[in-house]
Amino acid sequence: MTNTTRFRASFLAIGLVAGVLGTAPLAAGLTLPLNAKLTFETSSGTAVYSAPIAPYAQGLLPSFQIKGRVTKQAYRIDTQGLTPQQLLEPIEDSLAEAGFEFLFKCEDRFCGGFDFRFSTDVLTAPDMFVDLFDYIFLTAKSETGGYVTVLTSRDASAGYIQIIQVTPEGVALLTPEKSALVKPEQGTPTRSPLKFDSIAERLESIGRAVLSDLTFKTGSSDLGAGDFASLTELATYLEKNPDRTIALVGHTDTVGSLSGNIALSKRRAASVRERLASEHGIAKKRMQAEGMGYLSPLTTNLTEEGREENRRVEVILLNTE
Repeated sequence: MTNTTRFRASFLAIGLVAGVLGTAPLAAGLTLPLNAKLTFETSSGTAVYSAPIAPYAQGLLPSFQIKGRVTKQAYRIDTQGLTPQQLLEPIEDSLAEAGFEFLFKCEDRFCGGFDFRFSTDVLTAPDMFVDLFDYIFLTAKSETGGYVTVLTSRDASAGYIQIIQVTPEGVALLTPEKSALVKPEQGTPTRSPLKFDSIAERLESIGRAVLSDLTFKTGSSDLGAGDFASLTELATYLEKNPDRTIALVGHTDTVGSLSGNIALSKRRAASVRERLASEHGIAKKRMQAEGMGYLSPLTTNLTEEGREENRRVEVILLNTE
């Protein structure tokens, strides 16, 4: 498979049997992209981890419950232009060399997009960033009973890798042994912001748009009074495309707790959903309201300008066909 190959979700159910199949330490380590910097690591003595083994569908994420020592790591690669597959490739190759069996691999919308990302275990920002339209997920199992899941994604300036390992007693943890030089393919686009003339163009082209003119009182989920051009434009698009469904997703800056910000951002998204329904006649069943808190920033939270840009509501097109 080339780095640019688009693939649909696939998984192999053979061998999904609980229990330790062996106790010999793993013979090989992980190969990471060059300049991968460990930004987060945690390990629990004995815990249960749910490893996805199929795409999200019909309200469920099929997963396999694994018990053992659970180690979670996040890496950042400060290089522009690397695709999620390029970030994954050296890790995938080293897992194959170590004798791992690949059980499941999927790409963004074929994983289930938004629903998959929020149904599986993802480390928090700024250590891990997931672009809902540009990520890859992999689940693998070793002959000795260890399991590894890998999640890769990127933003405009860096690549991100999350590795979760579940190791039974007597099985060694995979550790980085070497680095691989990974270069963006010639012609591979960086994640520079794209310019479109309308919300409709953004939704049809990249699947998302920021409703940039919305206003909320500080700490409040109440949408300001008056007409908002972005909502009128979005409502017009939905009226012209009655088969389209959307998710309204609230975002905050990093001031305050994560749980509080997720709750606030979801309430703000719900307020926008209510306004679209009550004043523009859009059926609520066509709109989901979700909140990410500060987990998906557009830019830095170190400046007031950046924090203001990160406080927003986005619309995401849910249709996959």
